[in-house]
Amino acid sequence: MPETVRPVASPLDVPVPPSDRRTPSSLRGSGEVPPERDLLDRARRGEPEAFRVIFDRHSPSVRRFLGDLLRDDAAADEATQETFVRAHARMRTLREDERLGGWLLGIARMVSMEQLRRWRRDPLPLPEEEPREPDRAPSPEAALLSGEADRLLDGALQVLGSDRRAALLLRIDHGLPYEQIAEAMGWNLQKVKNEIHRARLQLRERLSGYVEGTP
Repeated sequence: MPETVRPVASPLDVPVPPSDRRTPSSLRGSGEVPPERDLLDRARRGEPEAFRVIFDRHSPSVRRFLGDLLRDDAAADEATQETFVRAHARMRTLREDERLGGWLLGIARMVSMEQLRRWRRDPLPLPEEEPREPDRAPSPEAALLSGEADRLLDGALQVLGSDRRAALLLRIDHGLPYEQIAEAMGWNLQKVKNEIHRARLQLRERLSGYVEGTP
């Protein structure tokens, strides 16, 4: 979902130096940020500056994904930090053929599922919200990119189950190919395609009344 993502402080448990939002001097080389594979190799060797660059590069996407799943800013911030704590500990388990972005979003999904289970065990009272006025949206994909339809699509997404919603967001918000979504979700490729197709059908059904009313 399009939203203003607040910067998330790097996890305190991960040994990274304070960030000045610039590429560390040891990684500048010829003035360009090293390619991702080089960063991964350095991070696996325990170079904190390399992990800092990875965090700065990927934390906005991870935070946005968790914000869409958890719908709570404080919980999403905490889950983002937990995601990178786990990623730092598991960096050596990342396979050569895996993409870092999809791998991180897979960890984020597991963190969000744990948080959702905790909320189900110990539910918190929901704050009162103003009634949501429907916005016009020509399609689920277009609505996702339109700031005017944020609230409408947000309500429609809540109809989806958590796993189906996560898979759809990975596809249309984060642009992951089906193969990376399969890795992130722990599903086979056919299930990914089926679930995303069904999610789109559900959204279109949910939004059809507003689409038909569009002049």
